[in-house]
Amino acid sequence: MDDESEIRGLIEGWARAVHAGDLATVLDRHAADIVMFDVPPPQEGVRGIDAYRETWPPFFEWQRQGAVFDIESLDVTAGADVAFAHALLRCGTDAEFAQVPERRLRLTVGLRKDGDRWTVTHEHHSFALS
Repeated sequence: MDDESEIRGLIEGWARAVHAGDLATVLDRHAADIVMFDVPPPQEGVRGIDAYRETWPPFFEWQRQGAVFDIESLDVTAGADVAFAHALLRCGTDAEFAQVPERRLRLTVGLRKDGDRWTVTHEHHSFALS
């Protein structure tokens, strides 16, 4: 499997785990020193796997209201030891899509290759301001 296919599979598996509320799989293949800039505060982002872990339970709770979290497009660029990917996801509830049908979560992921495994070191999640 080439690097771009491996990274695509990693991100697609992560998105399925997010939708399923599977915290262990969400955290898998993430660096101990991950940095994430997310939609909700803190504005300066979260740093480290422990802080990253703490962001997910509230999201899972919101998602249980019937929200979707589905990748619509995903592009991956991989070098020898670093890579990035960007994606658009349908992320929201029926009520949110009724108000803004084109609502999409923008995702950017930075990765580094540790040995023969790709590891997520950075995530950025955002919505366009309406």
